[in-house]
Amino acid sequence: MKDIIIALDGHSACGKSTLAKAMAKELKYIYVDSGAMYRAVTYYAMKHGLVKSGEIIDPKLIIDQLSNINISFNYNSSTGKSETFLNGSNVEEIIRTIEVSQFVSEVSKIKEVREKLVEFQQQLGKNKGVVMDGRDIGTTVFPDAKLKLWITANNEIRVARRYKELLEKGYKVSLEDVQENVKQRDYEDSHRKESPLAKAEDAIVLDNSFLTKTETLKKAIKLAKEAQS
Repeated sequence: MKDIIIALDGHSACGKSTLAKAMAKELKYIYVDSGAMYRAVTYYAMKHGLVKSGEIIDPKLIIDQLSNINISFNYNSSTGKSETFLNGSNVEEIIRTIEVSQFVSEVSKIKEVREKLVEFQQQLGKNKGVVMDGRDIGTTVFPDAKLKLWITANNEIRVARRYKELLEKGYKVSLEDVQENVKQRDYEDSHRKESPLAKAEDAIVLDNSFLTKTETLKKAIKLAKEAQS
């Protein structure tokens, strides 16, 4: 079977990353978490004082720093997971905090940020054999991807999943805060000027609201095998 590019898109907390990682492992493909890249840039901006008091001070300040930002992914054999590194430091855990989540959509709106990261993402997929998840993978990054999946779940389930995930990681957050964050990100992702979140016309909808992770993976792998043939 031939190697292909598999693009997974959808709103936050709908299980894209979990599914993409499992698909990559099953197919022995490279997994790329595009959302982690935007989170890493956001964390860099926060760490360097480019985001203060709930807003970006000046997008140009972030743009001017892009050449100083290096993002890479390393596979951790002990955990069996791919981890995000920012300028050589492991930031996998900190970029998943709700503090970073509050600003990532705003940073993602910046045209130059998207252009830099899309270029990097396309380089990672040039040899195919890649599973990539995000919000514009099937529409902007890989419009010619052989398989495009639109991952979705109902809002109540998405909020519950994100809330549970944060609690398990030790973060003290309220269900209301998570609900508001998910709602805010949905709106901002869908209404931003640069590459807004939208389902590709040829994407296959996979609703996992009432599916287990195993059931979701089984459906996705079946579609991947069909696309590979």
